[in-house]
Formats: sequence, structure tokens, C-alpha cells
Amino acid sequence: MAESYMKKLCSILMDAVTDKDPQVQEQICSALCTLGEAQPEETLSACQEYLRQHEKLAHPYRAMILKAMEAVVRSHISELDKDTARAVILLASNEMTKAKDVVPDWQQAASRVLVAVGTRFINTVMEELLSRFQPGLLPHHFVVQTLASLAAANVFGMVPFLTSILNTMLPMLLMAKQDAMRVVFCSALRHFSESTLEYLANLDQAPDPTVRKDTFSSDIFSAYDVLFNHWLPSREAKLRLAVVEALGPMSHLLPNERLEEQLPRLVPGVLALYKKHAETFPVSKSLGQILEAAVNVGSRTLEVQLDALLTALHAQICVPVDSSSPMVISNQKEVLRCFTVMACFAPDRLLAFLLPKVETSNERIRVGSLQVLRHVINSAAAQMEVRKLFILSSMRLPLLDTNNKVKRAVVQVVSAMAHHGYLQQPGGLAMVEYIVQQCALPPEPQPERQGLGGEDLTADSVRAISVSTLYLISTTVDRMSDVLWPYLLEFLTPVRFTGALTPLCRSLAHLALKRQEAGADAFFIQYEASGNLPSPYALTTRLLVVSSDPYVGDSRGAASLRLLHVLHHHVHPLLGSRWETTVPPLLQHLDEHTEKTLSRPEWEEKLLMFLRDTLAVVSDNTWVCQLSLEMCRQLPCHDGAPGEKNFLYKCIGTTLGAVTSQEVVRKRLQELLETARYQEEAEREGLACCFGICAISHLDDTLAQLEDFVRSDVFRKSIGILSIFKDRSESEVEKMKSALILCYGQVAVQAPRELVLARVEADILRNMFQYFNTKVLGIKVETKDPALKLCLVRSICMVSQAICGSTQASVFHLSRKKELVAHMLDFIRAEPPDVMRTPLRKKTMMACTLLVSLEPPLEEQVRADLAHSCLLSVMALLPEPSGDDASDREALYLDTVHALEDLLTSLLRRNMTPQGLQVMVEHLSPWIKSPRGHERERAMEVSACLLRYFLEHLHVSALVPFHNLGLLVGLFSPRCADMRPVTRHEAVGCVYSLLYLQLGYEGFARDYRDEVVERLVALQDGLVNPDFTVLFHTCHSIAQIIGKRLPPDQLISLLLTLFEGLGDPDKNCSRAATVLINSLLKERGAALLEKVPEIVSVLRSKLQETQEEHVLKAAQHSVCLLASQHRAAVVSSLLGSPLPFDSHTCALWRALAVEPSLGAPVLELLLEKMGRDVPFKESRTFLLSSAPERVATPLPLAATCALYEVLSAPTCGSAVLELYPELFVALLLRVSCTVGVLLPRNLQAKERRNSGTPVATRSLDPCGSAVDTLQAMLLRGGSEDVVRHLELEGGWELLRSSEGHEEGVTRLARAMAKHAGPRLPLVMRALVSTQSSVYKIQRVTSTAFLAELLSNNVVNDLMLLESLLDNLAARQKDTCTSVRRLVLRGLANLASGSPDKVRAHGPQLLTALIGGLDDTDELHSVVALEAMVGLARLLGLMEPWDLRSVLLHIAIRIRPFFDSEKMEFRQASICLFGHLHKVCHGDCEDVFLEQTVSALAPLLLHLQDPQAPVVSACRFALRMCGPNLACEELTAAFQKHLQEGRGLHFGEFLNTTCKHLMHHFPDLLGRLLSTNLFYYKSSWEDVRAAAPMFTGFLMLHADPEFRHQVDLEQLVAALQLLLKDPAPSVRMKAAESLGRLVKFA
Repeated sequence: MAESYMKKLCSILMDAVTDKDPQVQEQICSALCTLGEAQPEETLSACQEYLRQHEKLAHPYRAMILKAMEAVVRSHISELDKDTARAVILLASNEMTKAKDVVPDWQQAASRVLVAVGTRFINTVMEELLSRFQPGLLPHHFVVQTLASLAAANVFGMVPFLTSILNTMLPMLLMAKQDAMRVVFCSALRHFSESTLEYLANLDQAPDPTVRKDTFSSDIFSAYDVLFNHWLPSREAKLRLAVVEALGPMSHLLPNERLEEQLPRLVPGVLALYKKHAETFPVSKSLGQILEAAVNVGSRTLEVQLDALLTALHAQICVPVDSSSPMVISNQKEVLRCFTVMACFAPDRLLAFLLPKVETSNERIRVGSLQVLRHVINSAAAQMEVRKLFILSSMRLPLLDTNNKVKRAVVQVVSAMAHHGYLQQPGGLAMVEYIVQQCALPPEPQPERQGLGGEDLTADSVRAISVSTLYLISTTVDRMSDVLWPYLLEFLTPVRFTGALTPLCRSLAHLALKRQEAGADAFFIQYEASGNLPSPYALTTRLLVVSSDPYVGDSRGAASLRLLHVLHHHVHPLLGSRWETTVPPLLQHLDEHTEKTLSRPEWEEKLLMFLRDTLAVVSDNTWVCQLSLEMCRQLPCHDGAPGEKNFLYKCIGTTLGAVTSQEVVRKRLQELLETARYQEEAEREGLACCFGICAISHLDDTLAQLEDFVRSDVFRKSIGILSIFKDRSESEVEKMKSALILCYGQVAVQAPRELVLARVEADILRNMFQYFNTKVLGIKVETKDPALKLCLVRSICMVSQAICGSTQASVFHLSRKKELVAHMLDFIRAEPPDVMRTPLRKKTMMACTLLVSLEPPLEEQVRADLAHSCLLSVMALLPEPSGDDASDREALYLDTVHALEDLLTSLLRRNMTPQGLQVMVEHLSPWIKSPRGHERERAMEVSACLLRYFLEHLHVSALVPFHNLGLLVGLFSPRCADMRPVTRHEAVGCVYSLLYLQLGYEGFARDYRDEVVERLVALQDGLVNPDFTVLFHTCHSIAQIIGKRLPPDQLISLLLTLFEGLGDPDKNCSRAATVLINSLLKERGAALLEKVPEIVSVLRSKLQETQEEHVLKAAQHSVCLLASQHRAAVVSSLLGSPLPFDSHTCALWRALAVEPSLGAPVLELLLEKMGRDVPFKESRTFLLSSAPERVATPLPLAATCALYEVLSAPTCGSAVLELYPELFVALLLRVSCTVGVLLPRNLQAKERRNSGTPVATRSLDPCGSAVDTLQAMLLRGGSEDVVRHLELEGGWELLRSSEGHEEGVTRLARAMAKHAGPRLPLVMRALVSTQSSVYKIQRVTSTAFLAELLSNNVVNDLMLLESLLDNLAARQKDTCTSVRRLVLRGLANLASGSPDKVRAHGPQLLTALIGGLDDTDELHSVVALEAMVGLARLLGLMEPWDLRSVLLHIAIRIRPFFDSEKMEFRQASICLFGHLHKVCHGDCEDVFLEQTVSALAPLLLHLQDPQAPVVSACRFALRMCGPNLACEELTAAFQKHLQEGRGLHFGEFLNTTCKHLMHHFPDLLGRLLSTNLFYYKSSWEDVRAAAPMFTGFLMLHADPEFRHQVDLEQLVAALQLLLKDPAPSVRMKAAESLGRLVKFA
């Protein structure tokens, strides 16, 4: 029985092997293997029988069965008996040789079966194979291949057979005429040779240790003769490669004399293949084996072949390597292996061939040769030892090559040389220098770095490998220490090695530390022994200067400082301990910053402090003088690095400051003046800084040297009379003068203050102007060089700073002050008025600011001219266009404005009175009123700055009136509404300052803070980017603040100023003036009331002419007056206006709400108009149309639009609050009955026309307008949170749509319950009265709203619960399905709104919801769905006693929905099933437990449901079912695997579940299997695939003793049927399950 059952299972699976899907085929093969794991011999027997019985089975499927057999054999080879093995061997042999033609997949599979069996039963396999390997007859292709595979798989088993095999095979070689047969013979010979070599190499483990090489030599030679002489010349490339692959290992087995004899023909024959094959790896590999064999036998004839060998192999190594091709890389390795063999065999011949190739100019040849040279240096070190000098001498030409690939190859060769002691030889230092040169390569520009096609090597790559090589040989090759130290020091100072400073410093620091550890003698540097070593002064200067730009060159600053620290003993013996404390903080500072965050001036100052500290520690004048000399010598080295050169000048100034010899100081200064490159701006700056720093210690010598230079021949020759006629010479002279003027400025600002004052006018200013004013033949010539002007201005700034910073500044009298200011004014006036490109304006105003503060004071006219000229120079500038340098220009402009503010502030400081302030404002007034926005903005910024300063420095000695307050406030306050945000912001700031000035003049303390005035601060922040409504509301607030703090006598002047502002060119400011006027009149206009009617009348008359805001306000006021007397007439008249309302009508509607007494009556009238007529009329567009169209009626539509406008007015809030419930209910029902309603045709046409206009009015859509009106009503009724809440949830859009209206009402109710709870009692009362509406949609809306209220506890708090429940219960029999459904939803909402009340109403709720389950007989009743969802929510809150009687009824009623086609029903029913178990708490009755068991399989299978919500419901239901099954392991598995949010490996989980089920509930096997069978026909593919998987796992874990529960016939038939399922995944699972049925065999 078991045998026949096994055969049946195997047969079913093998019948299905013809499946078209490869994955299904693989699974069937796997299932066969599973059967084989349990009963290998029976499975193999079944497979044999099946293959014999199905001779016509196509070979791809036979191959699959053979593949399964191979797997079974390999897994159970030790268990097979001889009979089974023999049967398998015979079958596989027959399958392999059945077809005479080659069928690779099929025959290969059979061959593998034989090889698998042959690992144990080699004799039996060989007996069968040799029976098909008869002398005189060509064997089958795969017989030979199987012999080859066996030789590789079982070396010790096969080698004893090789003699007989070779004896039989050799005659066959000449019989083989087809290339495919020859190829397999070659493969066999290769494997035989390799197996033999392995056997001989492991004789100690071999079964026959007497086997020798000569046992096979003659046979191998005979085979060699055929392969080489007859087959190698073939035209078939595949055969040639097979031959050459065999010749390699065969060469090791040839007799020595035969190999020697054949080499003259063998080597050229193999080399010739290089030209015939693109894939050369087999050729190179075989050649390497042949060469090794030849060298092993001590061949002499190989020398004759060397030239050809070297030429061919060299050509291979010069082929470009494609790094993405493994075969090309492997070929390179084999070729290099060949070179290694030849390097050991004939090193001189190799070098004689290779080194001339190194010197060639061809890139590929040179790179390839260098690659070989590096390889032989590493791999044949012993042979190359005596040839080092010869190899070094050959590197001269490659060192000169500029090709990047060659450079990289050279660097790699040098690295190899360093590791093998080459660089200690003569010529080795040139290699080191080469590495350093490559480290110094400059970085390439980005476009060049991309190369062409990505093949070109970049200089950056060469530099990177050179840097790593230098550091590697410095730190890891001990023998290189003596070579590199102190030799590398020579590369620190030459400019051409600047790029290599970082790697040099790092290597030198490491070498120095190693030398220190070795002892003082090893660390000592003999400078005299090498004339090229830089002196300690040169090293100090170089390392310090390059540290000024610390992040360049891979952070060379830190590397330089570390090296300097290590070399402290060589710099000066006294510096060691001091630098231990000063260098680490510098390094830490660099670590804490990046190139972006580091402040360059701060860093340079730290370095200069370090230098000053070093000089102080050394305190040796001779050493300091020598250091200053070296610094001066290195100046030309930094011509290409302006920043470094500038810093070097500062270092020179610092060093000279420490020199005690005046002669040395003056000599160095003279040299600097004579050699400076005055054309370079950075050099002029550096030279000036040098003189300034030097003047700190040597003021007299510095000034004297400057004067001596001017009198010297060098300077006179530069400014000779002929020079002015040469543009170039003139430019050079101007630059020289600029530098000298800057020198004087730096001297003034740096030198001691007490010494400078005496020299300011007599020496410094006199000489500065002497250089600035050139005289030709006694005539003063005005300079045209802007740089010279800028230098003069900067120097005047520095001189003024020096004077201001002196303790004697208040008594110092600058006699040339007026002259200096006049010069500055000339400079400012000469600047172009519309553009700014240089900082001359800024610097000039900075100089004027400093000059104004000096004594004596300027005349009034001069001050006025200065203010006027500076304002004109800055305010009139045009805004800068965007461009590459836009940010730099913006920064320059801002700095210039700040300089202007400082200047005007200094002028104001001289007259701190209201009159002085008025004067400054008068200067600014034209710019404040300018029609150009940028000019107003600039003027307001400056005005605000002046007012702030005036307020901060206000000192009131007596109570005096601020007589011009009204004028100033009137000037600034309209600017609060300027088009520009900055102008608005500053205007409020100006008003703020003026009001506090008034308080100050009234006697309040400076720190007093007025509550009213402080409100301006908050208003100021709101003016950044507001809309117009906020803007003018803010203006109104500002006017109120002004009105409260303005003295009565200033009111008239303020109003007059504001009336002038009505004509302001900026319309916003004009409007702001109107707002300010009206507000002031309201606040303070008791005496001016007679003006109000006149103003309103004028504004109303302009209503049709203009849209200005202040005119509109006047018209609104008039309408309010009219409506207060004739309310009903006004409302009726406005309702008669044509729809849609134009902007004037809308504004007038909104005006009605301005007066509080009008708001509520107007709203009541509009509500009455809206409800008077029916909301829509039905009409048929076409006679045959199925559904009539609903068209809105005009009067309710107009009333709705009017309500929106009235409710839009902010002042109607109190009226809305008064009528809140009526408005809310009426508008909500208006929304509901206009969903899908159309406009009348005449209005549709208007709507289309309006939508095409540039400024379209509000849409007339009936539903949209109703929703907008409801939204406005809520906003005005204080329910902003409701509106916001609904906006965030998308509720407003839902209300407008037919599909989403109900959900929109639900969300509205939720928002009302959350944010407007106190409103609900009256709203609910009004809404309940509408539930009998004749309009079904209104009943649905009201029910949806009331149902959602029950989801919030607010109804309980407001004591509305009972009435709500009663009201909903009354609607259970409504004719509308939606109403009945919403009633059930409302009842279920009690679970979330008032859970504590559920038990009290439990029976009522259960009756209603269970009744909902039976609402109709429809399969997909929405009422039933709602009932299931509601029950799931309520069950956990009810009394267990109430539930016990209905659990079974509910479970039975919902069970059919588990497999519903609709996802919602599956989810709801399964979720409810889980809740039924949850309320049982593990204590359910047996009759209900029966429902649990019957549902177990569907729940497990629906874990593979295509819908995620259903899967989630199944997870929950299973977790709840677990405790009721009374199985701890199963419960734990459900809890572990089925948690929400956790990924589920379904197969693993199902396996675990089935294991526990079969262990604890073995009796359920039959029921579970029968339920599974039902789902074999499921319409969902994943569920259909899960069912056989479930079956398989059940069978896997079931105890065979329960076999009687299983109808195997039915089960196998069902699974067999599934093997034909259209879904591959189902077929795979069916096959897998069939494999598991072996347990019941």
C-alpha cells in the first residue's frame, strides 16, 4: 500500500513537471526531493519507472526528474544499497546515451546523476561507462564528459582507471572528426591531467602510493601529439581553446626529454593563439603552466624562445585593462605570472628586453613595461638584488614623462623599489624627488577632471597615490628613514613644491619623532654637510607663513605647525618648553573650525601673537635680525599667493618690532620700500601693515624712513616730469603714492596714541596730502586714480581714529579739519549719482563721521552741505540688478547706508534739540515723499535711526513743549501703509519714537514704558507681509494710539498734514491717511463733528467713479443711516439687485452689519426671505431624460448670497450670536437641499461670462454659496475653530459634493461637538423639528448630524443623551435606507461618546442593531453592514448577561459574510467575530466554541486576503479566538505573530499554528482539511494558494495514527487538480503539499 501510494504521489508530481512556469517546475522538483528525503530508494525507483514508462516525455522534463534524482542521490549516497545504485546507474547511462545527438540539458542532468553515484560506487559507474567506451568505436559525447567530471569529483577513485581509459581513448582521438567531440576529449584530457597531478601531489593520502608520473607519460605524450599536431591548427576557435587548456596541465606529465624536444614547437604554437583569440586568458594560463613545467625540468631550449615569449607577453600586458571585465584582469595576472617564471629563469635577458621598453615614448608600452618591472621587483626580489643600479639607471626617461598614467605607474614602481632597498642606492634620491613632485601637482579644474569617456587618469589621482606612497614609505619602511631624513627638508622652501607641503610635513613629523626616540645623534641635523638644507630661519618663516591659510592643500596649516613644533630644537634651543604650551592651542583652534567658519583676521592675529611670544622667548637680537632677513628674502616666493604675502609683511613688521638695532630696522624698511610690487593691492596693504606694526616700537624710525624714501632717487625717478605723459608710468606712480599714504595711516592708527598726536599735522597729514596733490610746473594736478582717493580716505579715517582714541581728543584742535571735510565732499560729489561700484562713498562718510566729532565744530552751512550731498549720493542710487556679484554689491550698499546713518547721527549729536531734529528731518523729507519706493525705504530707515538715537540720548532739563510733534507724526504715520514692508516697519518705529519723545518732554523718565504706546511694537511685527485688510486695520490702531497720546494743540497740525497726505503718490499711503483721519475724528473729533456728514457725502458721490477704500467707507456709512430708518425697504431693494451682486452691492450689504442695531433684524429678514420659497424646482431638459434636473429658485438664492455678504462683515458677530441656532440649522438644510442643484439658465450664462473676466465675482453655484455662507456664519458666530477643524479635514469640499455630503455633515457635527458644545442644545432642538421634512436629503442630513453627536461625550454633559436616543429610535422605520443606516450608526456612536451609558441602554441597542442584521434579504445590505460595525463597537461595553443569549445568533448570522465578495463586509464580519470572542473572556459555551472551530480555517486563510483591512481584522479575530481554544501555545503564537504593525511571515506562522493544532487538537484534522478543500476554489489567488499550503502543514504535523480522518483519495485528487490552476503560485503550493503527503505513505 505504502509503495503504491508513494508511486502515486511521485507520478502525480512527475505528471505536472510539464508545467510551463519555471518556478512551478522547480517546486515540483523540490517536492520530489522532499519525497526522496523520506524514502530515497522508493522515490528513485518511482522516478526510474516513470521515465521508463514515459519514453515520449520531452527531454526538458526528463532533465527535471533527473535533477531531482541527482539531489536525492547526493543527499543519501551513504544510504543507497548496491542494487538501487546499479539501477540508477543503468537508468542514467541509458538516459545520457539514448539520443545520439547532443541534448545538453537532458544529457548533462543524467551525467550529473552518474557523477553523484560515482562518488561512492565508482567501480560500478566505471563498469557501466567503460561498457559504453569500447575500443574502435567513438563513444557518446557525454560518456567522455562524465569521465572527465568523475576525474574531478573523485580523484583517488578515478586515477587507477586512467591507464586503461587512456589506452582505449588514444586510438579514438584520430577517429574523432567532429569539433564538439574533439572538444570533449580535450576537456577529459585536461581533467585527467589535473587529477593525476593532484594525486601525485597527495601520495601520502592516495590508495596506491606506488603510482608515478612515468606511468602516464607515454600515453599523455601520444595524446599530446594528436592535440598539438592535428587539432590545434583547427579553424574552430572553441576547439583551439580547449586544446590549449589541456596542453597546460598535460605538459607537466610529458617525459622530460619529450618536453624539451617539443618546446621549440609548443611555445610558438601557443603564442600564435594570441593573434587568433580575443579571449586570451586560457592561452596565458596554459602558457604559464608550460613555462613552469619547462623550468622545472631545467630546459635549455627555452632560452631560444625567450625573445618571442617576451614580445608576445609584453604585448598582452600593454593591452588596456577593463576593470569591469574579470577575464581581462585574470589574463593580466596570468601574464605577470609568466613574467615571474622568466624573471627567475633568465633575469638578465628579461631586463635586457624590458628596460629599453621602459624608455620608449609610447604610453601603453611604457605603462605596461613599468607594470611588469614593478611585478618582478616584488616577485623576484632575490634575482633582482644585484641588478638594482641597472634598474635605477633605466628610470631616468620615465621620470620626465608628463602622461598621468605613466606617472602613476612610475610611482608604483618607486613604491616597490622603496620596499626592496633600491632607494638607498645611487640615484635613489631622484626617485624620492619624483614622488614629491607628484605630491605637488596642482588640482585640476573641474571640466578637465572629467576626462574623455572616463578613460583618462586625472592629475588628482596621481597626486593622491603619490601622497599615500610618500606617507607609506615614510612610516612603514624602516630602511627608508636614513634616506628621507633630513633629505625631505630640502623640499619645504622651494615654491614649486608648495603643493606637497602637507604630505611632506606629515612624513617629516613622523620621521622626526622616530629620530627623537632613537636618540639625539639620530635627530641631529648637520646643516653644513648639505648645502641644500634650509636654515632654521627659512624653515620657521616658511612653515609659519603657509599656516596663515590653514585649510588649503589638505589642511597644511595644522601639518606645518605640527612639524614646526617637532623641530623646535632645530629652530632655537630655548623654544621647546614654550612651544609645548603655545602650539597645541593653535592646533585645537583649527580643529574646532572649518574653512567656512574660521575668521582669517582672528587666525592671523593668533599666529602673530605666537610669533611675538617666540621672539620674546628667544630674546636674541642677532637671531631676530637673521629671521627678519630671511623673511624679507622669502617675499618674492609668495608673489603668487597674495594672502600669504600680506601675512608675511605683517610677520616682518612684528619681527622688526623686536629688533633693537635702529640701523637694521631702517635698512629692512628701505629694502621693503624699494622692492615692493606696488601694482598689487594686497602687497600695498601688507606693506602698510608692516610699517604700522613696526611703528609700535619704532615710530620715529618708521616716519623718518618714509620721508627718506620720498627724498631718495628711487622715488624721484618714479615721479619725474616725463612720467606724467605715460599712462603706465602714471599708474605705477599713483600706486606707489597709495601705498605710502596707507603706510602713514597704519602708522597713525597702530603707533602709541600719546606719541602720534604731536606728529599728526606736522608729519603725517602733511606728507599724505603732499603725495596726493601732484604739482607739475607749479600747477596742482587733480588725481584720477580712484584707488589713490580710497587710500587717502582710509588713511584719514585711521588718523581720525587715532585722534578720537586718544585721552586728549577733547582738547586736541585739528586745524585742517575744514580742509579735510571739503576734500571729502569733493570726493562724494564726484561719484556717479546712479551707480556704486567702489567703497569710496562709504569710506568717505566714515571719515566725515569721525571728523565731525573732532574739534573745532563745523559751520552750519558746511553741515547742511555735508548732509545734503551725502543723502543725494546714497538715496538716488538705483536698485542693483541681479547678477553674479549681486550679493557683494548688496553688502557694499548696506555698509554705505550704515555709514550715512552714522554721519547724520554725528551731525544730530551737535544739536540735540527739537529744532535740530526738525532740521535733519527737513533734509530727509523730499526722500520720504519720493514717488520711488526704494528712495522712500532708504529715507525711512535713516529717519528711524536718527529718531532712535535722539530718543536714547534725550536729556530734558526743563519741561518744554515738543512743538513740531504733529508735523512729524503727520509726515511719518501714512508711511505705515507703504507698498514696501521695510518702509512700513520703520514708519511705525518712527511714530513709536516720536510718542516717547513727547512723553519725555512731558517729564516722564527715560525708562518709563507707556502701555498704549507699547502696543505699536506688536503692530509693527504684523506689518511684514499682511494683506490690505490687516494693513489698514493696523493703521486704524495706530491712529487710536496717536489720538490717545497726542496733545490737543497738536491735533490741528496733524490733521492738516494728513490731509496733504491724501495726494501722496503712493496710493497705499493715501488710503492710510484716510484711515488715520477717520480714526482721529472718531477718537478726538468731538469739536469737528460737523465735518463728518460732509466727508461721508463726498466719499459716497465718488463710489461709482473710484474703488478707493476711503470712498467706499463713506458710502457704507450712508447706507447704514438709510437702513436705520427704512430697514425692510433697503433689504427688499438690495435683494432685487441682479445676480450676481456687483462689488458695490456686496459692499453695501456688508455695511448693514456695521451698526449693531441693524445686524440682527437684517439677518432675520434674510432668513425669512430664504425660507419663503421652495429651494428648487424640477424640470426635464429632454422629454426622454430619466431624471429631472433641479434648478434653484431665485429668491432663496439671492437671500443666501446676501446673507454671505452681511455675515462677512466683522461687526455682525453679536447679531449672529443672537440668532446662532436658527442661522446654523437654516443654512445647513439649505446646503443639503442645494447639493446637485443647478442655476437657472439665465444665470448660467452670466456665470460663464463672469468666469472669463479678469476679476471674477464670487461663484453663484447654489450649493457652493450656501456652504460659503454657513462658513461665514460660523466664523462670525465665534466658531472659528469649527471652521478651521473642518478645513483641515476637507469637510467643506465634502459638503459640496453629492458623494461626500453625508461624510461632510458628520465631520461638521464632530467639529461642533468638539468646539461649539454650548451651542448644541438649541441647535439640536431646531434640527429635530426638521426631521419630518418632505425632502429626503434634509432628513438624511439632520439624522447624520444627530447621529454623529452621540460619538461625543458633550451630549451627555449637556443632558441631551436621552432625547437624542429617543429621536433616533423613532426614525428606525424611515422609508429611506440611508436614514435607517445612520440611525444604527448613531446608536453605535454611544460606544465612543458615552461608553458608561451603554449598559443602561444595552437591550434597546442590541434589539435595534440585531434588527439591522435582518433589515432586508439583500446579500450586501448597507444596513446590515452598519449593524455589524456598530455591534463590534458596543459588545465590549454591554452586560455579559445581555449578550449571552444572542452570541450564537450573531455568530451564525455573520458567518456567510466571511467570504463576501465585498471587502467591507468581510472586514466587518470578521472583526465582529473577534469582538464576540473578546467579550467571552475565554469562557464561552460549547455551542459557541463550535463556531470558533468552524471559523478557524477561514480566518487563517484570509490572512492572505488581497485587502489589507481584512487581513488586519483576521489578525485581531485570531488573537481573540486564542484564549477560547484553551491552548497556551496556540494563544502565544497568535499573540507573537499577529500583533498589528508587525510583519508576518505567513508560511512560518502557518507552520507553527498547524504544529500546535495537530499536537493539541488532532481530532480536528479531518474538519480542517475539508474546510481547506472549499477554499481550493476561492476566487482570490493568494487565498487559493494558502489553502494547499495549510493542507501541507497539517499533513506535515499530523500523527499518522489519525490517518483515518483523511480522505487521501479526495485530497490527492484535489491537489492534483490544483496542479492545473492558472496561477503559478497555486500550482507551486499544491506541488509542495503533495510532497508532504509522504508522511501517510
